[in-house]
Amino acid sequence: MGDTSVAKIRPTFNGSLHVECREERITSDAGAVALREIDDALGMTRSLADRLVDPRDPDHITHPLVELLRTRLYLLAQGRRDQDDADTLRHDPALRLSVSERRALGPLLAAPLDEDGLRKNVPDGLASQPSLSRLVQMLSDVQGRQSVRDVLLDCAIRRIVAANGGVKHQTLGIDVDSIPLEVHGAQPGSAYNGHYQARIYHPIVASVAETGDFLDVRLREGNVHTADGCLGFILNILEKIKGACLWPFLRIDAGFPEDELLSAVENACVRYVARIKNNPVLDRMAEPYIRRPAGRPTKEPRTWFYEKTYQAESWTRKRRVVLVVQEVHGELFPKHFWLLTNWSPKRKSGEQLVKMYRARGTAEGHQGEFKDVLAPALHWRWYPIAGDGGGP
Repeated sequence: MGDTSVAKIRPTFNGSLHVECREERITSDAGAVALREIDDALGMTRSLADRLVDPRDPDHITHPLVELLRTRLYLLAQGRRDQDDADTLRHDPALRLSVSERRALGPLLAAPLDEDGLRKNVPDGLASQPSLSRLVQMLSDVQGRQSVRDVLLDCAIRRIVAANGGVKHQTLGIDVDSIPLEVHGAQPGSAYNGHYQARIYHPIVASVAETGDFLDVRLREGNVHTADGCLGFILNILEKIKGACLWPFLRIDAGFPEDELLSAVENACVRYVARIKNNPVLDRMAEPYIRRPAGRPTKEPRTWFYEKTYQAESWTRKRRVVLVVQEVHGELFPKHFWLLTNWSPKRKSGEQLVKMYRARGTAEGHQGEFKDVLAPALHWRWYPIAGDGGGP
């Protein structure tokens, strides 16, 4: 039959470790080794551990904070959401080697005895479920959440630059949107949203359509407005994305163009393109241009662009808007919509703006994948018990 093994793979984080395929199965979690290689290249768990404040007594720490982070993340990445899985897999060799700070075969060896005959504070297997629960609690406070967001944004920026040959992009579009995440049951923080006619969380997300990277996510209650809290969220991203791009610009949906946000972005010298909701004033402005043109329609549907200025009642000044009229074969009247921008007509024509804005379709596809990943965690039911406000 010949040799059924394949060439060995030697990870850089532990040169004594070799990975190969064999008929006999030693572990079903060898993917943790690849996760550690990727993690070390991104510096994600290391950066996060350096930014977190560990409240534990140093004299009683067995599992360093960075090992706790790796254990939780690697188990999640392999579809093991239950923290009890860490107890079940406590002595899995691939996981023990992948999460450990020790080299060679040290992670698989029992902790040595000290001069008093006691075991030193050295991990003997994976951390237990209670230890991982304390880690989650640490990450859930305000400082922990901010540290996680900062680290993930830094990692995304480094990844974007690396994918571009190590140099900054000239320009990147930052897509900002809200996502309705439907839940089942009375999960804390969820609420009924009349627009979506469902009980949801309503997080705000930022991503880069061109690369597929998520830059930041902020969880919000289900009944908040689309633009709630978006100003600080967006300005923080625009400040940090300069590490990956010389000239970032925003693509935003019709729920976001409020004067405070638009003015702040303009003062930061950042360009944007956004949909703007129709209203009676815009409808009157569009009326002369949305009639079907005389003559037979052409083989290919036509699109027309009309330059206008518009000031909403809540805005402090007029801004450039572009009316986009699209011919639709088989329909009596063309369809139309409005785009809002702070680019001048000389820099970006209406046709160029539409092309840029339609890249949101790619971003929305990535958001759909994001929702699919979260769905299993959101579709469980939780019902509060009388007198119990503790949550799930």
